[in-house]
Amino acid sequence: MRGAVIVAGVAVVGVVTAIGTGALTLIQRDHAADAAAYQTVSCNAALGPTTQGAPGTGAGDAARLTDEQLATVTSIIAIGKERKLPPRAWQIAIQAGMTESGLRPLDHGDRDSLGIFQMRPSMGWGTPAQVINPEYAINKFYDVLLTVPNWDTQRPGDSAQDVERSAYPDRYHRWEAMATHLIGDLGDVVNASGCGEDRGRLLPAPTKAAGEAIQFALGQQGKPYQWGALTTHQNSFDCSSLMLQAYRDAGISLPRTSREQWRAGAYLPVEKAQPGDLLFWARDTSDPRTIHHVAMYLGDGKMVEAQQTGVPVHIRSIEWTEGGLMDYAVRPGV
Repeated sequence: MRGAVIVAGVAVVGVVTAIGTGALTLIQRDHAADAAAYQTVSCNAALGPTTQGAPGTGAGDAARLTDEQLATVTSIIAIGKERKLPPRAWQIAIQAGMTESGLRPLDHGDRDSLGIFQMRPSMGWGTPAQVINPEYAINKFYDVLLTVPNWDTQRPGDSAQDVERSAYPDRYHRWEAMATHLIGDLGDVVNASGCGEDRGRLLPAPTKAAGEAIQFALGQQGKPYQWGALTTHQNSFDCSSLMLQAYRDAGISLPRTSREQWRAGAYLPVEKAQPGDLLFWARDTSDPRTIHHVAMYLGDGKMVEAQQTGVPVHIRSIEWTEGGLMDYAVRPGV
């Protein structure tokens, strides 16, 4: 799908993409220019570093895509670049397209749903001929995405759901790792998440944003615990909403729940946690699906948390051997 040549010392990639009528168009991209354009993308720790996540998950899923599916991904990225949209927009479109159609311009679907994103002509998405056309469908998806409040600061699958309005809102998260891998591979974006450089699963250096997140969390001491607290105000918190708002204040987007936040950064042994790192508790420490609590490490054996009903946001001591504590801490933004 791609071929690289060196022109005046700059790597230029030719990407062949099938759009609309199926005509092949060669799109050349300057790696240095692309990298500069995306340096200002805010960090979304829900994506993590480009190669972060379960080892090989994204690359493995991407390797199983057909030429037709890869052509759709290439079109999504090319149109996103032409419209000067950040990589997060491409991520959302790839996850939505893979979920809805397997990244294929289908001529059938539920009721009158058609095309890559299963758009319904009866709901005003366009004529049948239009929504089956990949170029039209991709542009239409981006048009609607840009009207979604906070589309670029929430988890990509949540933004995909805001566009698609599916009866199964969580299914878009399934392709998060694959979409991030494709952004890096076919999109030639070294760091699609906007977070720090990925140096592996164990990263010892703390982030600059950690200090700002700590200050926000400490400023909420004494406020009441409320399960399912809104993330749009600071009157009350549950454990994960406190972490989300603290890091959002520092310019880093975290997903909503403690189980999702477990996947929102790089891992390091819990005993080596640094200020700002997230600590997790689970009913079964061998199974992250049982995680039920998250707190922020402050250093010197202290942490800040929104613990439970009747207990306000507070600082407490942490013992590395206490029951239910996961073996790894998570560092958002790297």
